[in-house]
Amino acid sequence: MNKHVNADISDLWPGDFYRLWDTLPEEDRSLLKRLRAFMETEVAPIVDQHWRDATFPHDIIPKLGELDLIGTAWSGEGFRDQSYLLDGLIAVELTRIDPSIGTFVGVQGPLAAASIYHCGSDEQKAEWLPKMRNFELIGSFGLTEPQVGSAISEGMLTTARREGDQWVLNGQKKWIGNASFADLNVIWARDESDNQVKAFVVEKGTPGFETEVIADKIALRIVQNAIITLKDCRVSEANRLPGARSFEDTAKVLRLSRGSVAWQAAGCALGAFETALAYTRKREQFGEPVASFQLIQEHLVEMLGAVTASLLMCKRLSELQDAGEDSEEQASLAKAFCTAQMRQAVARGREALGGNGILLEHKVARFFADAEAIYSYEGSREVQTLIVGRAITGESAFV
Repeated sequence: MNKHVNADISDLWPGDFYRLWDTLPEEDRSLLKRLRAFMETEVAPIVDQHWRDATFPHDIIPKLGELDLIGTAWSGEGFRDQSYLLDGLIAVELTRIDPSIGTFVGVQGPLAAASIYHCGSDEQKAEWLPKMRNFELIGSFGLTEPQVGSAISEGMLTTARREGDQWVLNGQKKWIGNASFADLNVIWARDESDNQVKAFVVEKGTPGFETEVIADKIALRIVQNAIITLKDCRVSEANRLPGARSFEDTAKVLRLSRGSVAWQAAGCALGAFETALAYTRKREQFGEPVASFQLIQEHLVEMLGAVTASLLMCKRLSELQDAGEDSEEQASLAKAFCTAQMRQAVARGREALGGNGILLEHKVARFFADAEAIYSYEGSREVQTLIVGRAITGESAFV
């Protein structure tokens, strides 16, 4: 028997072991193919240098805008009204090449633009969303604070005070992707009059709005996370999102975005898997490709299992989202499970490359490092676990 056989899996996407792509209509596959070509030809060759330098490739933004990636599941004038499955697979295609670019688009769409889509007035949507959709306007999402992360629903320190037809914002936000160059910054603040969380769109150049890029990160180095300082920052009542009346409205946005992060985690694990698979097929020891070694195959199969389980969980979540039947707890389980699977997968990928696994030139090190940020943002695994635990036991373990 010939020891070397042809693997019966697609060269286009070897991680799609259960042929998820085959369930899509041709129009969706066409969009994903265009996105894949863009990511492989325009982004893959430049991301290592930008990751090394902690810089953002601004020149790719107009090209991203041409791909029509934002709001694919949204309905209304100008939107595709297709599916959250397509939306999720867009996140996979972005992140399998670079988690930082996947995060950039995740902030632009599922967070910033989604806040306006779900909480904005018709006039606000008409004014801002078309330009956000084509990336003419870049958005950020200001929720987390220097002193408050998981407890933000109860402990938000940023305040809003109404004075006539203006609002005065004071406070700080931290870890805000895109904020240093965003045109529209969705800022969540607690209204001093009723103690409820509300949302405001702070435009670039508004007096009292300052940003400082966070340096020395070891993950998602391309993403320009910033600390936002709001000091007597005045915004018009016209820039308040009227549909954001309490943290429950914030949670609606987060419920959908956590599903998107689960897809990102699957994409990060997929990128590490594909990188490790390609490397082990070419790397030889003792006259044989290391992909023929039993223990290397174990690493690859475990990685593929993590990718597949995550993709299929995300697929079912997207079906529930399309039907309007998804819950906070389901999104939390997907986020917690998929990011944990991702973390294990990238570690196996790094190990499969041996010493070369820590070198940026071999790619898997970037996935290995970036996974740590995806694992933590949009709600930690611990908090998501407690949300699901409360749902299945009927007992709250929150302090």
